Amino acid sequence: MNNKPEGAAPAVDENKLIAERRAKLARLREQGIAYPNDFRRDALAGHLHESYGSKDDEWLLANPVKVTVGGRMMFKRVMGKASFAKIADRTGQIQLFLQSEALGTAYEEFKSADVGDILGASGELFRTKTGELSVKVTQLRVLVKSLRPLPDKWHGIADVDMRYRQRYVDLIMTDKSREVFRTRARVIRYLRDFLDAQDFLEVETPMLQPIPGGAAAKPFITHYNALDIDAYLRIAPELYLKRLVVGGFERVYELNRVFRNEGLSTRHNPEFTSLELYLAYADYRDLMDWTEKVLRGLAQTIKGAMQFDYQGRPYDLAAPFKRLTVEESVLQANPQLDRTQLRDLAYLRRSCDALGIPFNDRDGPGKLLIEIFEKTVEHTLMDPTFIHAYPTEVSPLSRANDEDPFLTDRFEFFLGGRELANGFSELNDPEDQAERFRAQVARKDVDEEAMFYDSDYVRALEYGLPPTAGLGVGIDRLVMFFTDAPSIRDVIAFPQLRPEA
Repeated sequence: MNNKPEGAAPAVDENKLIAERRAKLARLREQGIAYPNDFRRDALAGHLHESYGSKDDEWLLANPVKVTVGGRMMFKRVMGKASFAKIADRTGQIQLFLQSEALGTAYEEFKSADVGDILGASGELFRTKTGELSVKVTQLRVLVKSLRPLPDKWHGIADVDMRYRQRYVDLIMTDKSREVFRTRARVIRYLRDFLDAQDFLEVETPMLQPIPGGAAAKPFITHYNALDIDAYLRIAPELYLKRLVVGGFERVYELNRVFRNEGLSTRHNPEFTSLELYLAYADYRDLMDWTEKVLRGLAQTIKGAMQFDYQGRPYDLAAPFKRLTVEESVLQANPQLDRTQLRDLAYLRRSCDALGIPFNDRDGPGKLLIEIFEKTVEHTLMDPTFIHAYPTEVSPLSRANDEDPFLTDRFEFFLGGRELANGFSELNDPEDQAERFRAQVARKDVDEEAMFYDSDYVRALEYGLPPTAGLGVGIDRLVMFFTDAPSIRDVIAFPQLRPEA
């Protein structure tokens, strides 16, 4: 019985196609013309369309434009002694018109070329009968023989796993994917330009660290043979950046990779890009204002508007961003909770049980409050929202609030139901910091993400850290929002994946 859908294309034996292409490559090798490296082009497809797209055929005949172009063949149609092809370079595509009479033996070379091959061509611009700007080819060379067939151009890459695993094929075939990474570069360029204009200094700090610090996360561990010590891929650059502020660099930032030994999901990749900045003589409120200003600037630069959709939902970045305390947000999402008992340990334990939220017997009220927040509030924060006044228990590097030491002067910024930024007034009291580190170390047996004690950082604070505010921004999640990407893997060129079976 034939179960193949009616009208379906016949199955393609990819191994047979690869064998045929290898045979063609062998013939090119025999002729001594495989993989030449002396070709140079003088024109790009997109630039030709920009410069001559408005010129008619009469103008092009009167003003001959000779060009040499090169790129990957994405389309081919042989019609006896005349043929058409389209090649793609980094700027777009241009059509080639090829004739046997003009090319001689090179025309036979072209006829045996395959879609996916990289070609070099010289000729004059003209317009076809259908009005398409094209190159009338007088010289043609196969520069690179593609041994693997490209996916069907009409269906693209249906296998999502293949898109991530073979990103190079995805980029060849998918305009949208290429545009995502162009937009990513524009986002990063905007952030750098903005900070440079504010007299921030871009710096680089160690990625391989003797003590992982600056965040609550599980690190990757390696071994440094020369010193015979374990070392860690950094989970954050924070403690080194603040050492630089101690040293007198009052405005610093780093835009680079961090590594956290966590699971894979649509919003988590163990290797990701972060922007961290530190600003002396400022507090967390200044950075909330800064974050709001930057998001609006990015919207105008990337989208050209303050109102646009992300994943089918409208967002308005022109409206003032919401600002709620952790406790206010928990009460809004859980109206059954008693406002007066949100710091009572026994009450919070009963509340976690009622909500089905697991906890550790050594968790204090601040930790339990955040567990409730993370399970019941975070995913609901769709519009731009600052959540501030985090418990001191879960904020070991943040300055305690002067009026309420149960809380710190810390915020997290949420958009589209996910955290994009974390900022706070920095704890600059070395004795308080040492005590917080000791409390973290005491939790190591029950919390693998608890921080280490960093004695050198405490020593740096003893020299004096000026009043400082710090901010970390997840670049990948930010790019997701501005490219309408549903998964973090869509905005990372080569995301981490499980090994192929």
